[in-house]
Amino acid sequence: MGELDGTVAIVTGSSSGIGAATAQRLAGLGAHLVVNSASSVEAGQAVADGLPTESIYMQADISDEEQGRALIDRTIERFGRLDVLVNNAGWTTVVPHGDLDALTDDILRRTFEVNVFGTWWLTRAAMPHLRASPDPSVVMVTSLAGVRPTGSSIAYAMTKAALNHLTLLLAKSCGPVRVNAVAPGLVETPWTADWHPVHEHVAKVTPLHRVATPEDCAEAVLGFVRNRHLTGQVMVVDGGSSLVE
Repeated sequence: MGELDGTVAIVTGSSSGIGAATAQRLAGLGAHLVVNSASSVEAGQAVADGLPTESIYMQADISDEEQGRALIDRTIERFGRLDVLVNNAGWTTVVPHGDLDALTDDILRRTFEVNVFGTWWLTRAAMPHLRASPDPSVVMVTSLAGVRPTGSSIAYAMTKAALNHLTLLLAKSCGPVRVNAVAPGLVETPWTADWHPVHEHVAKVTPLHRVATPEDCAEAVLGFVRNRHLTGQVMVVDGGSSLVE
């Protein structure tokens, strides 16, 4: 018997990287998974097909409120319950922080639409179903950029700071639903695969001498899901890099 047998979890943005690793760990403990992505349909379906529990893939762009609501509705129709929501989906593009003109209104708007508005809409739609669970948990995957002046763009950092604070607000207001956040530093994902100089620098200065893996971040998510007396916490997963930079 798995620790999470019979529970149902949605992990947004789970066709690769942190989301896929989190889906795999949750399913390994017995949870049924709803794997999700806005595109990457074949990759998302492959993740769902490879899980050891009854799990499905659902395509939905959470920046569209109706698609996000449909994701929740289809989950309830298929499984009849929702116990865990991992808000991992996000969007960014690299914009140097000092180049204010390069941070266009379109980039700013798109970053907020996915990272803040989409996460808010999805969490709000999920909350009535989570409140019906005997052990409900929401985990936001945010970023070190939400607590330190760093990140791929100022817009990205702004959105992650907003999510960190939303975590506290929801934890205070929506108990007994537990709401926590995992804030990774640099992670080895397909999106950062060609950031070789950045990876080398972070590994050199970080006390643990490496960047994070998706599995490191998934374990942090699992810690929040499994601990029934943690809420309103933001866990930085950066190998100690924020201690030295």
